[in-house]
Amino acid sequence: MKTGLFDLSGKVAIVTGGNGGIGLGMALGLAANGAAIAIVGRNETKSAAAVADLVKDGHKAIAVATDVTNEAAVAAMVERVRRELGRVDILVNNAGINIRKPPEALDIAEWDSVISTNLTSAFLCSRAAHPAMKAVGGGKIINIGSMMSIFGASFAPAYAASKGGIVQFTRSCAVAWAADNIQVNAILPGWIDTDLTRRAREQITGLHDKVLARTPAARWGTSGDFAGIAAFLASPASDFVTGTAIPVDGGFSVMG
Repeated sequence: MKTGLFDLSGKVAIVTGGNGGIGLGMALGLAANGAAIAIVGRNETKSAAAVADLVKDGHKAIAVATDVTNEAAVAAMVERVRRELGRVDILVNNAGINIRKPPEALDIAEWDSVISTNLTSAFLCSRAAHPAMKAVGGGKIINIGSMMSIFGASFAPAYAASKGGIVQFTRSCAVAWAADNIQVNAILPGWIDTDLTRRAREQITGLHDKVLARTPAARWGTSGDFAGIAAFLASPASDFVTGTAIPVDGGFSVMG
């Protein structure tokens, strides 16, 4: 049973990259607490499947095919969500990619692709959602960073730059929009079992064992580990929490 602090009944959440992995885990957590969900992504088949599962479980959900790096497409996406679901209260900026190469091997197109997908999309979506949130008296924005927001990685220079940028963008928006009653926070996932990290384990020898050795919880995270933090940061329970970057990493970032 939902309690007042975490009740999202009547709220509408946009989740970019919400058709799988961490994004879907967060969408499920928001829906379980009463929010209607707009799943945003480029893979229409995956988005339709995610929405079908949400609807089957009794939740209200729609899929919106959108290129979140395109300004006009993002504006149209927010307008469609407002038209079909009535409002926008919550935005989860989760869309992301990685290209694993050392800095000297990364070309400018690859750099631009990662920065656009991971960082510029968060700017475009947040800017587009701001007036919709302001119109309903406030809102919640949750940006997805990474352990690479904290640590360097020889194999992920563009990804690390984008995720470091997410933290600073989060802080800037938190300060800028506090007067509009919009709280903006970041989540820094540790090593989570997703399609993205499965590819990393194929490409980086010994990664699996190194992660387990470094993580006090002694396991990889799952998408379900993000349902609770999503509900907290999207709900009245976090009304005085803004500008933070919260690791969800099983202790990876504090392991000595």
